[in-house]
Formats: sequence, C-alpha cells, structure tokens
Amino acid sequence: MRAFISRRLPVGAALLLSLPLPALAAEDAMGPLDLTGTVYGFLAVLAFVLAYGLVIGEEVLHLRKSKPVMVAAGVIWALVGLAYHTHGHVGVAEEAVRENLFEYAELMLFLLAAMTYISTMEERQVFDALRGWLVTRGFSLRGVYWVTGALAFFISPVADNLTTALLMAAVVMAVAGDNRKFVIPACINIVVGANAGGAFSPFGDITTLMVWQRGVIEFSGFFDLFVPAVVNWVVPAALMSLAVPKVMPAPLAAAIRVKRGGFVVIGLFVVTIVMAVSFHNFLDLPPVLGMMTGLGLLKFFGYYLKVTSGRDLKAPNGCESLESGTVELSVEPGDQERAGTPFDIFTQLQRAEWDTLMFFYGVILCVGGLGTLGYLALLSESMYTGLGATWANVLVGLLSSVVDNIPVMFAVLTMNPDMSAGQWLLVTLTAGVGGSLLSVGSAAGVALMGQARGLYTFFAHLKWTWAIALGYAASIWVHFLINASMM
Repeated sequence: MRAFISRRLPVGAALLLSLPLPALAAEDAMGPLDLTGTVYGFLAVLAFVLAYGLVIGEEVLHLRKSKPVMVAAGVIWALVGLAYHTHGHVGVAEEAVRENLFEYAELMLFLLAAMTYISTMEERQVFDALRGWLVTRGFSLRGVYWVTGALAFFISPVADNLTTALLMAAVVMAVAGDNRKFVIPACINIVVGANAGGAFSPFGDITTLMVWQRGVIEFSGFFDLFVPAVVNWVVPAALMSLAVPKVMPAPLAAAIRVKRGGFVVIGLFVVTIVMAVSFHNFLDLPPVLGMMTGLGLLKFFGYYLKVTSGRDLKAPNGCESLESGTVELSVEPGDQERAGTPFDIFTQLQRAEWDTLMFFYGVILCVGGLGTLGYLALLSESMYTGLGATWANVLVGLLSSVVDNIPVMFAVLTMNPDMSAGQWLLVTLTAGVGGSLLSVGSAAGVALMGQARGLYTFFAHLKWTWAIALGYAASIWVHFLINASMM
C-alpha cells in the first residue's frame, strides 16, 4: 500500500514488529508486493526504530530530530527500490516515492507559508500586543491557559490545526516563555485543543477530509462529533489546569506598540486562511494553493513596507498606536538596532523552523516506504479481521500517536469494512484526536516542540499522557452515549 501522509506523525514502529509476518505473498505484476516477511522489510523496520530512538533522545543527545529520520528515509527507500528491482517490478518504487515526495511538497509549502506569516506577525510585534491585551484584561497565567486552549479548539475547525497551534503557542511564549510550569501544560493544552477541534469539521483534518470526500459521512454528519470533541479537550485541560500557577504575568518594560502594517498582516493572514479553505471546498483544489497565493500577497505587502520604510523612522520604533493601559513591554536585545531596518520578507522566510520542515520530510518518506513494503496494510487488515469494528476503531486512535493516521485511515477506507454510520464517526474521532497522546503524534505537537524548544519536549508531554488518555476514553464513551442510535 502506498502511504498518504499529512498531519499526524509516527514515533516508532515497535508495534509493527509484534505482528505475525507472513512469507512473501504471490507477486502481482500490476500491484505492490508484500515484503513484510523479507530481509528488506526487517532492515527497513530496524532503520525506522533506530532513527526514532534518536528522535526521542533529542533532549539528551542534543541532536536535531531531522537528522536521523532523513538518513533513515534514504535507507528505507533504498531497500524498497532494491526489493522491487530484485522481483522485477521496475519503476514501481520510483512511482511510489514520487507520490510521497508530492505529499511532502504540498505539506512543506503549506507550512512554509503559515510559518512565514507567524514570523512576520512576530516581527511586527502583533503577539506582544496580544500579550499586552491579555495582561491588561487581568488574565492570570491560568486565564491565558484557558483562553489559548479555547481559541485553539474553535479556530482549528476552520483553519489548519497546525497553524492554529503555532499561533496560540506564540502567544504563550510571549506571555511567559520562561515559566516552565506554565509553558508545558499550555502547549499540551493547545495541541489537544487544536486536534480535538479539527475532529468535528469536514475540513478540520486530513482524515475528516478523506472520509467526507469518499461520501461515507455527509457534511453535516461530522457535527455529531462536536460534544465528544469538547469532552476530549476539556477533560485533560481541566486536570492540567491545576498545575498552572495563578500568578499574573511578569510586568513589562516599555509601552506596547504594533509596528506599522501589523494589522494589515493579520488581515492578510485571515484572507489566506479563507482562500485555503475555499480553494478546497469550492474549487476542489489543494488548500496549499490558497496558502501560497496568500504568501504572495504578503510578499507584495512586504515590498510596500520596504519601499516606504522611511515612515518607520518618523514614529517611535516604527509602530502604530495601540491602547495598552499601563502595561509595559520588555524589548529584546537588538530590537533597537533593527528598528530602522527596512522590512525584508525573505528574512521572515529564513526564520521558518527548518528543522521541523526537514523532520516532516524524513517521517513522511519513512512511513511511505514502510507502507510500500506492506506493513501499514498488514497492520490495518489485522486489526479489523481480528478485533471487530469498535475495538479496531479505538485502536486506530492509539496507533495515530505512533503510526501516521493518514495511511491507516486510507487503508480502512480502501478495505471499506461493513460499519454503521456511528462506527465511521468513531474512527473519524479517534483518528483525529489520538495523535494528542504523544508530542510527536501530530504535526501541531512537533511544531510546538520547535517553537518552545527546551521547555515543551517529548518527555514533558509524556508526563501528561495519562490525562489525555482519560479525555480520549471519555470522548469515546460520550460518543456511544449521545450517538447510540447511529451505532
């Protein structure tokens, strides 16, 4: 099976090793081979496990997470190519890897556009201004925790859950980026909220898009998952909130100002999100086209800021006025030197989290290679034939934290098991929220590890997995309770 990867990320392949590996199946010249029981398959799984061992040990080894998975991707696809060439299937591996590269290119460009907008808004001091707004409204750190989590939940059904997580995390880091007791639960809360919010919208997550496009569930049918999704977020959020200090954020050191053009950038970002959604919903085109078109608009506006940079020298720090009460803003070292520097959009492009983008490349190619070898199809088939629909659908969610949910969901849709509408909603819910169980189980979590580097880590998230698991179980129970007639 060819893997289709997008929003959820794997952290290991240990479960694959526990499955019975059959002998090499009869070759079909027109289809993929089952290579799960061959030396090629064993070596590929070994390469994947070793690479992810290094990823998990990033905090101790201080080795960027993209390096091992990029090497593993090359090793796995070399094994895939050698295996298919040995069995006379010339060109099959090449076609499969090109499909995976296309999936990565679409995701990478989407992320690059989103990260550039986030970086630009940071440069224009938008998030510093939002920090000031939160502080002047009397929000404590616990209040900011709930506000950012709620915004992540309600924005992600419309916007991309990754973009939503990046936006909210930027606010968290601006409010108290040096407070470990606040940043860790706040980042976890954002990840859980963003993933849960995307589960009840047809275009909130790639898995919901796949189910919707196949016609398995009608557009309005997804909203039956709203209450279970709320439960999935609120249960762990309430438990983690007890660890968040109630103290007020630290006082700031200068008047808050948004740099010239900051509000326009916000407007362009909203327009970009609308275009991304509209390109897909109304034109049947990939959302990345809308994101890249929006990035082009931002570059045009960046040109305007550059050629009119003389205006930045006429106002203090090149800023627009913003009501901020008595709040003050600490100025980072070097900000005064950059105050008169003309805006350059390519500087914001350079500030994108390239280690995260390269990490996406590695995991997409790794899991795609394992799928081409037959492991993901074997895993999905074993679940539905041996466990039954309910437990298999619950397990899909658990696997989405360790194996990408997109190929698993694709395999389920391809098999098309005889399930009720309630069971299809169940697998849609579990596949959407299961990635929250681990920090590297979703694109949002991986991105936030880069944004809050050194604070929000794999092990920091793991300490709260028990609370997230309670929310996961509670959301399933609520789904069976309120949607019993559909089961």
